[in-house]
Amino acid sequence: MTTHQDRKQVAQKGPSTALKIGIVSLVAIVCGMFVFTSLFTERSWSEEAGAGGVPVTTSKPRTEDFPVYLDGLGTVQALYTVSVKTRVDGELQQVLFTEGQEVKKGDLLAVVDPRPYQAAVDQASAKIQQDEADLANAQYLLAKDQRLAKQGITTDEALEAQQSQVSQLTAQLAQDRAAKEAADVSLSYTNLRSPIDGRTGIRLIDAGNQVHTTDTSGIVTITQTQPISVVSTLREDDLGMLRAAMKAGAVPVVAMSDDLSTRLADGTLLLIDNEIDQSTGTVRVKSTFPNMDGALWPGQFVNIRILVKTIVHAVTVPSAALQRGPGGYFVYVVTKDGTASVRKIKAGPTADGRAVIETGLNVSEEVITQGQYRLEEGTVVSTHDADTSDGAATKKE
Repeated sequence: MTTHQDRKQVAQKGPSTALKIGIVSLVAIVCGMFVFTSLFTERSWSEEAGAGGVPVTTSKPRTEDFPVYLDGLGTVQALYTVSVKTRVDGELQQVLFTEGQEVKKGDLLAVVDPRPYQAAVDQASAKIQQDEADLANAQYLLAKDQRLAKQGITTDEALEAQQSQVSQLTAQLAQDRAAKEAADVSLSYTNLRSPIDGRTGIRLIDAGNQVHTTDTSGIVTITQTQPISVVSTLREDDLGMLRAAMKAGAVPVVAMSDDLSTRLADGTLLLIDNEIDQSTGTVRVKSTFPNMDGALWPGQFVNIRILVKTIVHAVTVPSAALQRGPGGYFVYVVTKDGTASVRKIKAGPTADGRAVIETGLNVSEEVITQGQYRLEEGTVVSTHDADTSDGAATKKE
């Protein structure tokens, strides 16, 4: 006979058993959906492969001359930079240049008050005239004493004294002429002229101010930008290629914009620095550019591309075709029966979206450039040519 206590225990166990049955049913439904989805996906892929194969994009290798560049970041530097400073003290009377003006070597830029220095020149000139008059008189007396000495009228001591007087006045004249030249030089320094061809910068002082030889700021800075230089850094491992390229002749250099979208200027490699920076493992190189259009500006950051060699008749493919595995680089090629095949290759330099294939690939073969992630050896593929002239993908049956 069932007691009230027994019915209570059964009632307590009932919900727990129902919950367990519900969980088991839910798990079974989820597993069934997963298996169905997997089978459906596998069937879809199989049908796709059976119908036309895995869609991929292909490209034909090219035979072309492939330029090899070394790339580095560089800073544009003026070929010459000169700070124009006064070499005499005085008032800056005139400033004759315009800020940013192109000037030629010898152009007059500014004038310092010349009057004190002109007075020194005049004084030196007067002293020279006095010396010349004294010397002429002494030479006349010497000639007179020489005639009298021959007649025995004057003594040898008097003749020698007069000869000494002439020598002293000759030396004095030479000294005063040197003083005159120094005064002329100081006077010339009152005209400040451009020492180079270049462009003036911002004026650092205005007319009317006193200038001194001890001033550190100067009057203006002139930079020569035609031609112009770029100093860039490369890896020390590139040193051998650089030296070999320079031995072969002039090395072309291209200056590119910071985002590599614009070709700014073409020039040549000038020199390799005489030491390697051990802290960074880099070497500095200097290039020169005519810069006739002014595309390069001192202080500007540019990307430098140095053409170190050109591989003649190189076999190249789009760099997207390259795959890397445990054994090195490989590409997928399309076989005659329309399947993908793994081809191990030796890759060379890569530039501008193309890579050199040194060994392992024939020009007649077709490489896969997109869709490799679903491929393996023997996968049936449906190819779309990326090399069509109109740029559209054309399906190959």
